[in-house]
Amino acid sequence: MIQRIEWKALPRTPGKKSEVKAYRKKGYIPVEVYGKGHENAHAYIYWKDLAGRPSGMFLIDLKIEGEEEPRVCILKDIQYNYLGDQPIHVDLYEVTFGVELDVEVPVEVVGKPKGLEVGGILEKPLHTVVVRTVPRKIPEKIVVDVSGLDVGDVLHVRDIVPPEGVRIMTPGDEVVAVVLEPEVEEVVEETEEETAETT
Repeated sequence: MIQRIEWKALPRTPGKKSEVKAYRKKGYIPVEVYGKGHENAHAYIYWKDLAGRPSGMFLIDLKIEGEEEPRVCILKDIQYNYLGDQPIHVDLYEVTFGVELDVEVPVEVVGKPKGLEVGGILEKPLHTVVVRTVPRKIPEKIVVDVSGLDVGDVLHVRDIVPPEGVRIMTPGDEVVAVVLEPEVEEVVEETEEETAETT
């Protein structure tokens, strides 16, 4: 079952750059909350909450000061500064229980392909897939076992068996993992004429 965490938030006045600047100095990050059938909200969360988030997918009970009920959200996007090391803005998508949504979840490849024993090389080009399901059934991640792959074998999205109640929307022909042929060093043999020219 998907993890569910709680974030406490402060209300934010949209359009006030001076306010945002002041809150950032205190360690807060501006947040935009939106979702189909829900009223948009503007808030601040503390940076430590964002930094301590789970690694997979998770639901957020966002408790905005002054609102009676928490908003149940998923993390949609994080914007960073030009150096890419500091989050400066967060987008949250508010969900509705019982209503399906499309969400991107990470793919975790486990197992050691048998093709590696003969020098094969494992490539994992796909790191996430899009799934469609209701909020309570969103998987934290999709785990794929590649231990049975031999050299030349390819595992596609269509080969993944999703959890009950979850449909994978990523095209089935996309490659999740492949075991490539071993790299062979080319040995160039000198002909008798080339040997004679160099002597």
